[in-house]
Amino acid sequence: MRQILDETERRIVSVLLASPRASWRAVGEELGISERTVVRRALPLFQDGTLRATAVRNPMHFPGYIPMALRIRCRPNRIRAVAATLARRPDTVSVDVIGGGDEICAVFQIIGTEARNSLLLRDLPATTAVESWTSYTMLRVFPTAFLWNGEAVKPPLVVEQVVPPSRHDIDEALIGALVADGRASYTELAGRCGASALTARRRVDALVRGLSLRVAIEVDVGLLGVHGEAMLWLNVAPGELDATGEALSQHPEVRFVAATTGRANLVVAVAATDLAALYEFLTGGGVDRSVGIEVTPILTTVKRTGLVRAGV
Repeated sequence: MRQILDETERRIVSVLLASPRASWRAVGEELGISERTVVRRALPLFQDGTLRATAVRNPMHFPGYIPMALRIRCRPNRIRAVAATLARRPDTVSVDVIGGGDEICAVFQIIGTEARNSLLLRDLPATTAVESWTSYTMLRVFPTAFLWNGEAVKPPLVVEQVVPPSRHDIDEALIGALVADGRASYTELAGRCGASALTARRRVDALVRGLSLRVAIEVDVGLLGVHGEAMLWLNVAPGELDATGEALSQHPEVRFVAATTGRANLVVAVAATDLAALYEFLTGGGVDRSVGIEVTPILTTVKRTGLVRAGV
């Protein structure tokens, strides 16, 4: 895994973050460089694990899925062990150590109330290193935040389908294949789901355009110059919740926004270049509509977009 990216590599990564399945030719055309240069610079980044392509469901479009964010307070000397255990769970999307180093923020996509209750009523209470936790059930995930690309301007979100596409019998196999490799060719996807390449293409397009699935590139954002990540826990007047969430999700430094139940009703993940940029965001990024805010810096990331970081 790389410790630094040069300017060309960072530009390529930015395009891939916005369009994870873009062809090498399309990336080159976007940047004004040759396809050969893109392949020569980008392919090694995937080969050494600096970049990983995957897919993440929008749980709002899958009946039975319960999306939750948990703030889990642990004994400081056990924080890494608990974070690693959470990261290895298949139902966690992200796991971050936050605050003063004694707290974890974990985002779950739990299938069914029985699994949720097992987590909250059995698994966490049985973990002696866990001291307490607060749960937030996500009521809405604002999709424009998915377009974070490490640049000063987000690409526009094009939503061609107002409602999620109807389910297809190949969807589960197709989604599983994309989770394993978000850049797999349509021929490879077709082989995994037992359909034609054309059918695989149509289903991927329908799922992505209908916002049921997000294809994503996983990368350590520090390589893109981001060193001021934080979670914001906002309390917003109910009548302002939707407008505030939409406005924040379009901000170029916001990579995730969700309306939730719990002590805070809007959870925001911010990716700022440094603490000064984080301060500028807080004083001019649209959080002035909130009636209360708590800011918890992200100290280290253990899992993101469903992929465990190296060394965990």
